[in-house]
Amino acid sequence: MSRKGIIAMSLLAATLCTTNAQNVDFYKPGEGEGIAYFLPKTAVEVNVIATRVRYTPGDFCQYANRYLKINNVTSEPSTEWEIKKIEVRRIGVPDSTKAYIIKLNDKSIMSNIEVTDNSIIKAINTSAPKSVNPEYILEKSQPSEDGRKYMTEEILSAGSTAKMAELTAKEIYNIRESKNLILRGQADTMPKDGASLKLIMDNLDKQEKALTDMFTGKEVTEDKLFTAVILPDKEVTNDVVLRFSKKLGILSSDNLAGEPIYIKVKSPTPIQTVAIPEEDSKKKKKKAPKGILYNIPGKANVSISFRGKTLFEDSNMLFAQFGSTELLVDDLFNKKVNTRVIFDTVTGGIQKIDKD
Repeated sequence: MSRKGIIAMSLLAATLCTTNAQNVDFYKPGEGEGIAYFLPKTAVEVNVIATRVRYTPGDFCQYANRYLKINNVTSEPSTEWEIKKIEVRRIGVPDSTKAYIIKLNDKSIMSNIEVTDNSIIKAINTSAPKSVNPEYILEKSQPSEDGRKYMTEEILSAGSTAKMAELTAKEIYNIRESKNLILRGQADTMPKDGASLKLIMDNLDKQEKALTDMFTGKEVTEDKLFTAVILPDKEVTNDVVLRFSKKLGILSSDNLAGEPIYIKVKSPTPIQTVAIPEEDSKKKKKKAPKGILYNIPGKANVSISFRGKTLFEDSNMLFAQFGSTELLVDDLFNKKVNTRVIFDTVTGGIQKIDKD
């Protein structure tokens, strides 16, 4: 059976027992004939963008204070992390307790059933719009150029690191003086126009930074995306979804090397549970309803907190499992009525319904 079905009535005729067969029955894998579909449960996907900062000390770090009067320059490499952004979205996963099979009959005009790759129902007699997943922009800084590229012959031929540092510092001061002369209009050769001025100043800035990094060291920042998914079958009160360490970054919830990032999911109404009719003692199934089953989702408040501070909160998120299951009656799908339905694959609710 195709996961995304556009099923012609003629291809289904062999599966029909009678012209009055029920539209929907409860589905067990490997049993029954027709088009199987699931209603979804709503899962919470937590996406954390964390920034990693890698520091590499410069070759002349021990001379930064002596020649450039820059304090607190360390000679030890390091890596540190910080939380940049947290976003939360919902995704739909098949609900194994809400599995159904559609048995079309010759009085039904449900000739187009569309489901997702994991068999969650999307649409009947129409096509659902394509879903667009969010794209996260992960930034990465570019390290400055190697300062040795701008060292003079005198610097490179110096007999010691200390002497190289001294001469490099003098070169940095010469660059700064050249920039000041240009800005004051006192340089021997002035740029002809604004574009030339910008080009020269940008080049001098680049040289100054590359040489200064030989003293202060370099930092390279890079964003990383971390994702965790939870499926709340009941209200969640301060469960650990991920952990964070300034030295190690984002960690799994069971890694005690990091501090906990908490998630809370709270519904203003109790969760409605729909029981599936069981087979009776004579192994006969209880009569299934005629029509298409769908969800009416309920609202919940979702919040993410870290170190006592709320980093994300939304009080109007819809969840399938915080609502109820209802029925679209079979009369909506006959030769007299052409009904088109689009379902929300995250909650199982109806997004749009119209008919001729």
